[in-house]
Amino acid sequence: TLVGPLTEALGRDGSTRAYFDIDLPLVGVLAIMERTGAAVDCDRLAELGASTQAELDELSARIFDMAGETFNLDSPKQLSRILFEVLGLTPLKKNQRGYSTDAAVLKELCAVHELPALVLRYRELAKIKSTYIDALPRMRAGDGRVHTCFNETVTTTGRLSSSDPNLQNIPVRTEFGRQIRESFVPLAPDERFLSADYSQIELRLLAHLSGDEHLVAAFCSGADFHAATAARVFDVPVEEVTPELRSRAKAVNFGIVYGQQAFGLSQSLGIPFGEAKEMIERYFAAYPGVRSYLDATIEEAKAKGYAETMFGRKRHIPELKASNAATRGFGERTAMNHPMQGSAADIIKLAMTEVQRRLMAEGFKARLLLQVHDELDFSVPEGEIEALSSMVREVMEGVAELRVPLVADVSWGASWAESH
Repeated sequence: TLVGPLTEALGRDGSTRAYFDIDLPLVGVLAIMERTGAAVDCDRLAELGASTQAELDELSARIFDMAGETFNLDSPKQLSRILFEVLGLTPLKKNQRGYSTDAAVLKELCAVHELPALVLRYRELAKIKSTYIDALPRMRAGDGRVHTCFNETVTTTGRLSSSDPNLQNIPVRTEFGRQIRESFVPLAPDERFLSADYSQIELRLLAHLSGDEHLVAAFCSGADFHAATAARVFDVPVEEVTPELRSRAKAVNFGIVYGQQAFGLSQSLGIPFGEAKEMIERYFAAYPGVRSYLDATIEEAKAKGYAETMFGRKRHIPELKASNAATRGFGERTAMNHPMQGSAADIIKLAMTEVQRRLMAEGFKARLLLQVHDELDFSVPEGEIEALSSMVREVMEGVAELRVPLVADVSWGASWAESH
């Protein structure tokens, strides 16, 4: 009885396509992935757990030595007493329970004393140990695999999320995250772990949506995109772009996608505010189409009350009407980012549905195991690697027509970590 009214409501909302073409067909795919599960090497996790515990013990010994006494490291109140009374550091902000010892405060205090850095490391290790190293072996089902839940209606952008356990949250760039990924292995001894991920999809969507001729040209030329940006922003020939300039240009590129302002950029690069402001201004001078696109996106979202993806997925942004400037700023950043992050989410969902259809239609033994934002992960028999790679690349690169090429990188190895 609800089908009619709800279908009509989707039509009135302009969300028919996002629901019927993208979200609904994916339900079956997610059910297959959840049932398949992911295989975990518990012996490797146990080794990692033992070495992590040894490092935690060593860290706490060093912290107690510096503090001149033992205390409960997991108690913010006791840590606060050590930092601000025993060591005499200057408190930076208060909360209901006294002086804050959150990550932002500890990060700032690292500049004046080495104990906060040790506490940050201790917290990071302890959290990962309890969330993954200790928890994963306990979460295995009767078939010896871990079965995460993929959620389609949790995020505001349209991305999938994963829970019990959250496999999308394993730190990417740390050695520790890599070691946890090493314990995710193929489903059978003669199979490999294969990863396919979109290269810079949100930046490519920025080029497509803004239509900025220089940004589009940079992607169509096939050159190193961040180096090309550095050359334009810092006004040097591409061959003279240093690794340092390239990494700065990369930070600006991704900062623009997330609606980052000069303050955010100065924090992430550790440079003065004025310098960050100038870099952003130079970026917009180099890519004028991006500036006008982002301004128009904010204006449109203010007028309509929502931002939308290429496929009509809406995100309502009440913050745009807030009287508080910081809340409004958050709304504006959200409005700028949603068309890119949300369209990327839509595109990979369409790709997943088509990949799973072809896995079944073409008789592949390979199984789709996981999705982590821009990446699809498979367990694949040795003999199917070439066929699967070309099929997945063809689907991922051909799923949407953009002004710039969509590029998927495919690699494989003996574990999740090795497939990158």
